[in-house]
Amino acid sequence: MSKLIMWNLISLDGFFEGEKSWALDWHQYAWGDELERLSIEQLKAADGLLFGRVTYEGMAAYWQKETGEVAEFMNRLPKAVVSRTLERADWNNTTLIKGDLGGEVAKLKGKSGKDIYVFGSGKLSHTLMEHGLFDEYRIAVVPVILGSGKTLFGDGLKRQPLKLVETRTFSSGAVMMRYEPRV
Repeated sequence: MSKLIMWNLISLDGFFEGEKSWALDWHQYAWGDELERLSIEQLKAADGLLFGRVTYEGMAAYWQKETGEVAEFMNRLPKAVVSRTLERADWNNTTLIKGDLGGEVAKLKGKSGKDIYVFGSGKLSHTLMEHGLFDEYRIAVVPVILGSGKTLFGDGLKRQPLKLVETRTFSSGAVMMRYEPRV
């Protein structure tokens, strides 16, 4: 059974995106060889990627033009996009999910033993959290205070106790934390 893993970068003050959609220039404060190696390590362990519509459109526009090892993984891996409004998904190896999210995620998780990652996708992540579908959270805190933007988790979630399973510190000052739900 695959694990569904959230992977996101957040600012010290809790934002995963600046005030505007795709305002991610602050990721530069964390990016470097170490985070690139972690990204490749995670992509090698992945069997798929799951996105909300907005993140899917941004990722597709970006990665289809890029080259290099990360780009190769991003373009090759199976992807699924959850959307009520998207009519088709043109990025290589992408399936469109319009129906029962819980059932579709269960099908994805049952396909193999490799991980499925959710990047960005704040609204989708909120829904997945409401339904208890994440098996793990990987959050990297970037050493920057944005002052405003979009919070990763939004409002209205019920309390969900977690247990810390790993921390990793990068020379950039970013700290990645891995959490699993407490059972």
